[in-house]
Amino acid sequence: MLFQPLRYLIAAPLAALHLFCSATAPTPLLSDYTHNAWGAVQGAPVDVLKFAQGRDGWLWIATAIGLYRYDGVQFERTDSVYGHRLPSNNVLGLAATADGALWVGYRLGGISVFRPQSSRTYGAADGLPTGAVFHVEVAPDGAIWVGTRDGAARLAPGAQRFEMQGENVNLPSRRVYQILFGRDGTQWMGTADGVFFRPPGKVTFSHAWPRPGMLASMAEGPDGTIWAVDTSDNYYRVRRSAPADGTTIKPDAHGTGMRFDRSGQMWLMQRDGLERKFVPGDPMAPAQRLTRQNGISGPLPQSSYQDREGNLWFGTSAGLDRLRPNRLKTLAVAQPFDHPGMLPGPDGSVWIGDYAGDIGSYTASGLQKRELPGHLSASYWAADGTLWLGNDEGLRRRGRDGRVTAVAAPAEAHGLDAQALLQESDGALWASFSGAGLFRLAHGSWTRDGGLTGLPTSLTTAMVLGADGTLWLGNADNIITQVAPPNGEGKRSTRRIGSADGLQIGTVLQLYRDGEHIWAGGEHGVALYQAGRFAALHGVQGETFRGISGIVRLPAGDLWLHGADGLYHIDAPSMAAWLAEPALPVPFERFDALDGLQGHAAQLRPVPTLMQGADGLLWLSTGSTIATLDPHHIRRNALAPPVQIESLTSDGVRHVIAGRPLLQLPEGSRNLQIAFTALSLSMPERVRLRYRLSGVDRQWQETGLHRDASYTNLAPGNYRFEVVAANEDQVWNHQGATLEFRIAPTFMETPWFVVLLALGGALLLYGAWALRMRHLTRRLHERLQERLQERLDERSRIARSLHDTLLQSVQALILSFHAHVDVLPKGTRERARLDGTLNLADQLLIEGRDRIMDLRASASADELSLALQQFGKGLAEHRAHAFSTEIRGRQRRLQPRVHDEIYAIAREALFNASRYAEAQQLTLELYYGEDDFTLRVRDDGCGLDETVTQTGHRAGHWGLPGMRERAAAIGASLEIVSQPGVGTQIEVVVPAPLAY
Repeated sequence: MLFQPLRYLIAAPLAALHLFCSATAPTPLLSDYTHNAWGAVQGAPVDVLKFAQGRDGWLWIATAIGLYRYDGVQFERTDSVYGHRLPSNNVLGLAATADGALWVGYRLGGISVFRPQSSRTYGAADGLPTGAVFHVEVAPDGAIWVGTRDGAARLAPGAQRFEMQGENVNLPSRRVYQILFGRDGTQWMGTADGVFFRPPGKVTFSHAWPRPGMLASMAEGPDGTIWAVDTSDNYYRVRRSAPADGTTIKPDAHGTGMRFDRSGQMWLMQRDGLERKFVPGDPMAPAQRLTRQNGISGPLPQSSYQDREGNLWFGTSAGLDRLRPNRLKTLAVAQPFDHPGMLPGPDGSVWIGDYAGDIGSYTASGLQKRELPGHLSASYWAADGTLWLGNDEGLRRRGRDGRVTAVAAPAEAHGLDAQALLQESDGALWASFSGAGLFRLAHGSWTRDGGLTGLPTSLTTAMVLGADGTLWLGNADNIITQVAPPNGEGKRSTRRIGSADGLQIGTVLQLYRDGEHIWAGGEHGVALYQAGRFAALHGVQGETFRGISGIVRLPAGDLWLHGADGLYHIDAPSMAAWLAEPALPVPFERFDALDGLQGHAAQLRPVPTLMQGADGLLWLSTGSTIATLDPHHIRRNALAPPVQIESLTSDGVRHVIAGRPLLQLPEGSRNLQIAFTALSLSMPERVRLRYRLSGVDRQWQETGLHRDASYTNLAPGNYRFEVVAANEDQVWNHQGATLEFRIAPTFMETPWFVVLLALGGALLLYGAWALRMRHLTRRLHERLQERLQERLDERSRIARSLHDTLLQSVQALILSFHAHVDVLPKGTRERARLDGTLNLADQLLIEGRDRIMDLRASASADELSLALQQFGKGLAEHRAHAFSTEIRGRQRRLQPRVHDEIYAIAREALFNASRYAEAQQLTLELYYGEDDFTLRVRDDGCGLDETVTQTGHRAGHWGLPGMRERAAAIGASLEIVSQPGVGTQIEVVVPAPLAY
């Protein structure tokens, strides 16, 4: 602060001028409004001719090169309205009706009406005058009035044609520039021949006074006065008749256009900017101007509008401007403050001083008078009415009588700013000086730290007296010290409070007494002391309330905080809930630059930066301004924002959704972008949008300024997309907007494909299973073949051994017996008995040979037929019948068991036929077919007895049942066909999968 003395030497001579200007200068335009200007660089239209706001919330803007619309975020030039194309882009007239229709008039003639479901254009064939459509107005009865180059026309409600309004109602058939319906029901017409009016109930119009030509623009004041302008930019108060005293025409204001806002303020459009008049028609009344020097979008303002949220819009030759009424009112002064400090005045005003000027008393309307000279860095009003003021030049004491006395600062604090001041009940003053420390003034002398030991050495930034007289000292290193009142011996105890006691706010910026409790605001937050500890206050969504240097608790319980990020409000119910449960985060609202707050709260001095005046207003200071807010009458936006879904883009293809209850998307649509918006023109930055897609989003998704949603890899099916929105005051449009769409499935996503896929999978599994089974079967077959071959080899070995030993020996024995029998006489009893025995031996030899043949039978493809042929021929040699074999098909190797059973069945059948059939011919047939294997044994003998056919076997014989059992064992069918005297056929059929 070494530069401060020089700074104040320069600033002091300007103090009187500063206060004089503050008292006489008009309030700056931006003190009550937030101004935004847009031009071509921001995509905004230029040469704006008309505004209109539809029921759906869109702000429509007419220009000579096209129609624009604005949703609060972006300007969009459009060739269509509600999906219906404009016949011309050269738009001049514009009006929106309560039923949602938009009327668009064209410079080259004609007018169109657009509704969501239809549109229509009217021309000369529909009774509309030719030429440019200057103005479109909706009458109280719903009729549409049009002002054109060739006069006025009216479209009655429900009518299909316009009706000219000319000589039949005493109107000129020439240019009609504006049509106005007054609050009293009078209709006013601004024409090239002057202003005409028609009171309610009248048919014809009357010519108003004064009567200069080209009265193009009209406006109605709050008192019902009609104002009109001529070609020389002169505005007149229009009267229904000329003054009786012959008063000459005299303009009351100058401008190219005029508007009265809903609060009654007059706005004059002039060629170089905009002027706000506080007293219409009074040239000496305070006025405010907005020109190129202070930010208007361009010269030649030519159109104006006030939307339903109260914003004022002005169109210029280079863009357009919005003036939004602020919630916070910036105090009107001619020059900005330089870090002002505030304190309550004794007369109900607020005293304000800063580093550059003197101290003055102010009300919400501005400076009232100069109170004290000198600048201000700290102040304190004592309970006894004493006012203490401090800066780098020392201290001043103002008594209850108004007399001011200079008080020298401690020698250590010479030239240093006073940081905080506090007077105790005994009149002693505590003072903290930046860079010097804490001192106590009692009985005319200063004592460092008041003679106390153990106080922090860091800067004491804030002080407050508790309800019990305890002195609270806040320091720069997250320390607060309690200094108890003197005891009976005059001694004072101290207690240091820090992190261990719940204090986590960093540098203490303000201490505020709230009844029995103490609030502490600091660099990192705010906390309340109760029950011996501090409890930190936290807001929802992680808000910490940083940099709090101003605290006010209203009698109703609301808490207001002023900090680095703005002004916070926590309502009484939320505070009550927090006091009961301090761990809960509190809901809050914040006021910042969007609400008219310029700058942030001081982070060291002067403090406090927030106080409540005697007028009930909240006063808050920033680095260069003082602002006020009425906590009981905060400007609110009660209009829930309309919500609209604009478009759906699927894989790069934009789909129009207007008027389509269900949007059908092509098959294969996967990636979607859905554009939507909320129509709120005041604070789009604070509009909250939530959306969700049924079946995808489990909960609402919240978005900020970007107003679209993207989805990827969506499955086919029906979807419902919903959007809801809230304005800056959390007024929700819960109905919102919805879009239903369907994504058609590709063939691969249809149920048929799923079925086919399942079938294919099943077939694949079956194929894999079949291959596996085939492999296992083949392995098993190979192993069986190996084992069978081993068995066959063993059987062949046994057969050879039996043949070479037993059979040969038996054969030799039989031959030996034959030799002995041959020597016996024929016909003798002994020879007959021996012949019988030898026959039995021959039979035994034959059967033994057969069994040996069985042992030698193998599973080769031709072994079966050879073995059976040999067996059949052997039978034929001993019987009186012939034997033949018939083999058909390609011989194959039979399964081992099938081979054995077929061989046994065939032998049994051949043997029975040879022995019992008395046949002349036996036939063996083997058929190797593709579908089955067939064995047939036929004879031409006597056939089977009827009892054998019925019972299936001969008494005492089990050959036939044995054959049936063998056939069943291998899955074969056996059929016996026999006719007496004709013969018998036995047929065995084995299916191919079992046979081979």
